[in-house]
Amino acid sequence: MNRAMVISSQIDVEIDTKNVHRYIGYKDDSQPQPRISALIEEYAAEAYHLIVPSYSFVIRDVELVLGSRVFVQGSGDLISNLIVFQSEAIAQLLSECRRVALFVVTIGKYLEEMVCQLSEDGLMLQASVLDAIGSDAVGKAADFVEGVIKERAGATGLGTSRRFSPGYCDWDISQQGGVFRAVKGDSVGVHLTESYMMVPQKSISGLIGIGPSGGGLWDYNPCETCSESDCPGRR
Repeated sequence: MNRAMVISSQIDVEIDTKNVHRYIGYKDDSQPQPRISALIEEYAAEAYHLIVPSYSFVIRDVELVLGSRVFVQGSGDLISNLIVFQSEAIAQLLSECRRVALFVVTIGKYLEEMVCQLSEDGLMLQASVLDAIGSDAVGKAADFVEGVIKERAGATGLGTSRRFSPGYCDWDISQQGGVFRAVKGDSVGVHLTESYMMVPQKSISGLIGIGPSGGGLWDYNPCETCSESDCPGRR
């Protein structure tokens, strides 16, 4: 499949309040005060009206891995159309893959707009709670897309890796441009700023490797060989 698949639908997003606690800053062994717990429960129940998930993905051939550079099939047969990613971690992953899925997923702009409104009204606690709910929701939406891609690969006897996003490990955030070039992220209402940040912010882009099943592809984790133990993206 080389054509981008764009889906705009109500993905079954179920908010996990324990994750919301962590996004706000609570440790696993601590609990928020009853007043804050009640606020989280209330906002989690109402937030579904503000969550409008949509996603787009495309599956392309991995043409060549050369050192830390990965050359991915572009929109045509010309060499100039190839998409090039620069990253030791991504190169190691895709050296074991025949194909790669590139994706963009978002929960839309409405929750983010409400967070801004709450902040402008001076309701910072409420804004923080709703923002944390949005972080959990977009993560759940990305999990859904990952499942769709895994199912699509499995139907052809292939396996998938975990998902990786620009900004993770040594994959620079500027590489987001290559993902959007392949997927056409604006087709789901997401665009990049000049600094390669996504708008709406509650969006996730990235790639998933597709290769032989049973070969340990899913287990690939560059964190296991990385010494940065305090990295917020550590798995």
